Amino acid sequence: MSATVGELLRDARARLGDAGVETPARDARLLLAAALDVDVSALIGADREPVAAGARERFAAMLSQREGRMPVSRILGRSEFWSLPLRVGPATLDPRPETETLVQAALDRLPDRADGHRVLDLGTGTGCLLLALLSELPNAWGVGTDASAEAAATAAGNARDLGLAGGAAFAVMDWADALAGRFDVIVSNPPYVRADELAGLAPEVAGHDPRAALVGGGDGLTAYRRVLPAIARLLAPGGVAAVEVGRGQADSVRGLAERAGLRAGAPVADLAGIARCVPLGAGV
Repeated sequence: MSATVGELLRDARARLGDAGVETPARDARLLLAAALDVDVSALIGADREPVAAGARERFAAMLSQREGRMPVSRILGRSEFWSLPLRVGPATLDPRPETETLVQAALDRLPDRADGHRVLDLGTGTGCLLLALLSELPNAWGVGTDASAEAAATAAGNARDLGLAGGAAFAVMDWADALAGRFDVIVSNPPYVRADELAGLAPEVAGHDPRAALVGGGDGLTAYRRVLPAIARLLAPGGVAAVEVGRGQADSVRGLAERAGLRAGAPVADLAGIARCVPLGAGV
């Protein structure tokens, strides 16, 4: 006799809860919907529906991965950021909701979204920041850089999937080493975890996000010492920039920014109340 949707979900919730997963019910629904190749809304009211053997096997394999604390996005190969569906890969960070703070901070500081803004995303990963901004700025074009060729290829694929490839280019380089010209909007989410903090992160992060995109040296600030002078060199007069920071780092990053010749604004908090974004302008 086939197991039903309800039976599978109840068992999965218990197993994931025992494994320490923070959102067992949500994750169980997402994985079962993927195994069935349906939208998660199709599971509503479907508790008594039988699940075919093939879908049960797919669900069992995904459930085992999640019990091992692989993130749902890694299991499914996709995530969502700024309501945009994005592919993720081994060379990219899993986009997180708190990073959306940078997008909003940049948009809030642009006087006219209809202008032909030039946008730069340093350390683009999935392309989430650049593509979110391009989705809101209809006449903009942008460049995303990443030291990883695999990450740049993932970002380019996401741009194509979203119909934004015509206004986006991705280049493999160390931050902005090969860039010239000026940009009206610059965003960056550098690695900012201290080396001694890595082991204490959630298994979903420490075990699956690329170390190079997480760890910012002994003090967590190594990447900013490269990124902030690059922003100062490339930011157009009157332009806006925003960088993500970790908990407790805002003041240190503001100081580094001002020493690089930038004007650092008041930090912007994410939805958890943590100072997550430092907005920047040209000139001190």
